[in-house]
Amino acid sequence: MFKLLTPALAAIACMIAAPASAQTAAPAFPGAVGPAAETPGGRGGQIIRVTNLNADGPGSFKAAVEAKGPRIVVFEVGGVIDMGRETIEIREPFLTIAGQTAPSPGITLIKTGIDVRTHDVIIRHIRVRTGADNQPKRSGWEADAFSTVAARNVIIDHNTFTWAIDENMSASGPRFTGNTVEEWRAGTSRNITFSNNLAAEGLADSSHPKGEHSKGSLIHDNTTGIVFYRNIWAHNVERHPLVKGGAQVLMVNNLIYNPQHRAVHYNLMALEWAGHPYVTGEITAIGNVMRGGNDTDEGLPFLMIGGDGDLNYYGKDNRAVDRHGVKLPMFGRYGETRAKIVERKAPMMATTGMTVLPSGDVETSVLSTAGARPWDRDGEDIRVLFFVAEGRGFIIDDEKEVSAYPAYKPTAAPFVEGDWNLDTMEPKSGRYPGQTGPVREALSPRDRDMRTGQ
Repeated sequence: MFKLLTPALAAIACMIAAPASAQTAAPAFPGAVGPAAETPGGRGGQIIRVTNLNADGPGSFKAAVEAKGPRIVVFEVGGVIDMGRETIEIREPFLTIAGQTAPSPGITLIKTGIDVRTHDVIIRHIRVRTGADNQPKRSGWEADAFSTVAARNVIIDHNTFTWAIDENMSASGPRFTGNTVEEWRAGTSRNITFSNNLAAEGLADSSHPKGEHSKGSLIHDNTTGIVFYRNIWAHNVERHPLVKGGAQVLMVNNLIYNPQHRAVHYNLMALEWAGHPYVTGEITAIGNVMRGGNDTDEGLPFLMIGGDGDLNYYGKDNRAVDRHGVKLPMFGRYGETRAKIVERKAPMMATTGMTVLPSGDVETSVLSTAGARPWDRDGEDIRVLFFVAEGRGFIIDDEKEVSAYPAYKPTAAPFVEGDWNLDTMEPKSGRYPGQTGPVREALSPRDRDMRTGQ
């Protein structure tokens, strides 16, 4: 026989059922920002060790993320996990993926993408290199490198996403669940922070069935609490990000390099909203930089509007220049529709906890910090970052135009719990596995001999 709980007993029961850290509202880790900043992830749960680089089975990364209950995934191996064109789906909540615990060269996932379909997830210091994998053009392989799907309270911090067939890093979900705007927003992704990530070289004319699809980030209709903080987008045709109808986005101190046809853009499409009342979208953009590159359309604006719905916009200290440093316009449009940009006088989302840099300092700062394991970068990240700094590089159709899937020699090292703060997954010593110094150029043997004499 079930008994009804009094309100007081019900509250106590909820506290017992939830992970202990969820009660403290502590930051997920030092520097966590946005509405998701206090997600516990897997804090207080079991430690699951990844002990091999297999695509599945005991000891694999896939088995770890599919386990139930609060959990922190750590790595006792470093190297490449080849998923064979299978997307990794995260459906179990209260998860922390701590890529920072792996021995050098860290963890790189290839021929895959990650879809988060749950809540309270933290992913840090992982590389995802999706790639065409020799699939014919328009053949149907269309993975995002990363996306949320009707997820909430998620932090994606210090990761690298490259060579996606669809978007490199996105927040998505259904447009309309229920009958009210509140229900629509509750039924899709919300409270998602993208911080310190590198999203680069989305593949253009590749295996996506729709054809050209080099995209940075899609922020789907009615998503809310979406934060982009200190990320780099490089060499994508468009979507830096594309914000869809009714979505609410904060952009602070991001760098957009070599967008081709569009940088930031907003579009509520009438065809997709048929029968539903329009909802005005919101973008707050502070201290962002857009630099044109070799593929960038002449005169490309920082923000363009298309579609049929209006956008409320607050902008402060944003820069847009072409590849020669000539100033570009802030606003433009595509489509002769009734949509308009309504400039607001105050930010529509808070920047609590953020160190907001002047736009003139952003490029230098994020080039040193964005991407996975900035203390232990791989050659591909270094190549992209140095090309951004030097004004080089192009949009590509296939990963083979610039490189190949990595084939690092596997490494191994035990994870020692006592060396880590298990609440934040930061090393107690302040030094990460593989940390030898700041970002450095990848030198050929000849260059190394000429520059160092070694």
